[in-house]
Amino acid sequence: MSRPLVLLDSASLYFRAYYATVRSLPDAMVAPDGTPINAVRGFADTIARILTERRPARLVACLDADWRPAFRVRALPTYKTHRVADPANNVEEVPDWLTPQIPIILDLLDAVGLATAEAAGYEADDVIGTLVHREATDPVEVISGDRDLFQVVRDEPTPVSVVYVGRGWAKAEVLGPRELAERYGLPPENSGPAYADMALLRGDPSDGLPGVAGVGEKTAAKLITRFGSLDGLLAAAAAGDKLVPLRVKTALADAAKYVAAAPLVVRVALDADVIMDRPDTVPTEPRDLDRVRALQEKWDLSTSVDRLLAALPAAHA
Repeated sequence: MSRPLVLLDSASLYFRAYYATVRSLPDAMVAPDGTPINAVRGFADTIARILTERRPARLVACLDADWRPAFRVRALPTYKTHRVADPANNVEEVPDWLTPQIPIILDLLDAVGLATAEAAGYEADDVIGTLVHREATDPVEVISGDRDLFQVVRDEPTPVSVVYVGRGWAKAEVLGPRELAERYGLPPENSGPAYADMALLRGDPSDGLPGVAGVGEKTAAKLITRFGSLDGLLAAAAAGDKLVPLRVKTALADAAKYVAAAPLVVRVALDADVIMDRPDTVPTEPRDLDRVRALQEKWDLSTSVDRLLAALPAAHA
């Protein structure tokens, strides 16, 4: 099998890098000018580990051009409302210590020569969904701490798996269609889409998704497995199928507005207008070593940058 295309859910990874060491701030992990750099170091260390352990031929750091897209808010106004810091400007609540680190992360990626991608009006999940949908050559590994991306796993035309780091890299799990089906009791032939339908029914308070009352994860998985999809379940309920419990029929009817709107919110886009800043081939050596070293010195990135440079292919030639 060819070496994979790795797609990074960048915000998921740098948020996790930030929170992993946030208790050490402000006494440690700050640049000479006092700027915190714990997320920068952690993100660089994560990429170095990915390059070393996953051995991708191609890699893209996928970005949020819009963390709360208008089309999702129109469909479901509660979407991510609890994370809004400035409602007038749709600004996400981000820790003060993390905000100044994001431009440094992007500068470092640019200097090393690793590709980034985004799509106006879309989230990183949609960028990942679109790039997965387009890929017809190499296997794909999505690196994320967000379960929402489980929906992209597949076997054909190229295999797609999620390397889930929600419990840290040391406990990373690689989930393909079979593993996802076994974990949640979903049909293995379409466990990715089935996961999205299950998640829709289950709901997710962290994203402002109320779900269908009384339908938890296990019940949702059983219903989707029995009827094949959300559409199959709704059709069966509408037809009075006795295999749909009465309480579920009632709950679906009560939540009809949510159930109609939620697919647009829960399912990742497959047709976003993705813009990539450069080809996604992992560079053999850094694009601009002098700039990388300048960033390393300015922000006191020390061994994290050394590890990232050592993980590039030229270091192993």
